[in-house]
Amino acid sequence: MTAAQTGRLYLVGIGPGDPELMTCKAVRILEQCRVLAVPKAKEEGSSSALQIAAAMVDTTSKTVLELCFPMNKIRLGCTPDPEAAQGWQVAAQAVFEQLEQGHDVAFPTLGDPALYSTAFYLLTTLQELRPSVPVTVVPGITAMSACSAQIVNPLGLGDDVLTVVPAAFDDERLRDILLNSDAVVLMKMFRQLPRLISLLDELGLTGKAVLVERCGLPDQHIYSDIRAAIGCDLHYFSTLILRKKQISTATL
Repeated sequence: MTAAQTGRLYLVGIGPGDPELMTCKAVRILEQCRVLAVPKAKEEGSSSALQIAAAMVDTTSKTVLELCFPMNKIRLGCTPDPEAAQGWQVAAQAVFEQLEQGHDVAFPTLGDPALYSTAFYLLTTLQELRPSVPVTVVPGITAMSACSAQIVNPLGLGDDVLTVVPAAFDDERLRDILLNSDAVVLMKMFRQLPRLISLLDELGLTGKAVLVERCGLPDQHIYSDIRAAIGCDLHYFSTLILRKKQISTATL
């Protein structure tokens, strides 16, 4: 099969969860691709990305590949977790087979493909099978942008130093980030809240943090007092925004 006959892979950001925050381009690409490769965290689970996409795109006539990407911690530069690596290999092989048949494949991913997404693990593994695989990345609205809009507070202004980090970072790295940044976005908060509150208490920053769960969805919850979320079974779609500086026209 020639390169001209090979299908194209589209890594499509579909936003933070509200289907109306999908871009026009994302919807168009998902509509035109006959194959959707959708990520899910567990073999027996469902794909949140597919549910969001299906609210805007008719998926009933498409071939849907449900691909399992275990939610194990990945450290760049280290040997990847075996379960995660196996998931990447299985997913890449399934997508590769569709591309080799000349089918364009869309991989819808939450938020933006370039920000802590499974999309680039898939692409990197796929490129080991075919280095020249045609690929297009479609950016999407990030969770932090949507959360910032919901709480009507900026992520960065003026000379702010903004740091975006997974909440699972070890405490020493996170302590340095919190001390040296003007604003911090902590992603993937759902299992990390108790230890993070302890760290924020230590640094006197707890009162400057806001937690947004399931941003933009009907059951959205905003915790302006993040202690109120202790003991709650937080959803995976949970993001914390912390700003040290308050906005004042006197200091603009």
